[in-house]
Amino acid sequence: MARALHEAEAAAKRGEVPIGAVIACDRRVIASAGNRTRELHDPTAHAEMLVLQEACTKFQSQRIGDCDLYVTLEPCPMCAAAISFARIRRLYYAASDPKGGGVEHGPRVFSQATCNHSPELYTGVDEVRAANLLRSFFAVRRD
Repeated sequence: MARALHEAEAAAKRGEVPIGAVIACDRRVIASAGNRTRELHDPTAHAEMLVLQEACTKFQSQRIGDCDLYVTLEPCPMCAAAISFARIRRLYYAASDPKGGGVEHGPRVFSQATCNHSPELYTGVDEVRAANLLRSFFAVRRD
């Protein structure tokens, strides 16, 4: 999670919403990224989507079921669906997102009958640090 938080901090410095993600396989980092929606002018360039794309390209497979995903905020519905499609083994996330989350909030993608794969979930990992980073980022923008 420390690496994901580092990616989130780097995203904030670029003016992006500070969310970071890391995919690891066999305790090796395969991909890491922070949000790049503004930079790439792409609403799908969430940190989770970027690391999923990079890892799948490295493994030359759309399914990477031996990998774990670490992300600083509860994935949105789009990212949760992609996580399911990629067959991620374990999902670790720091802060919950009652407004935009898609895992334990909102549509609860992994709980739907149409969801073919649900990763093991581990929530609240370094939650305070991730939540403070998000709060600080948005507080500056509201002033």
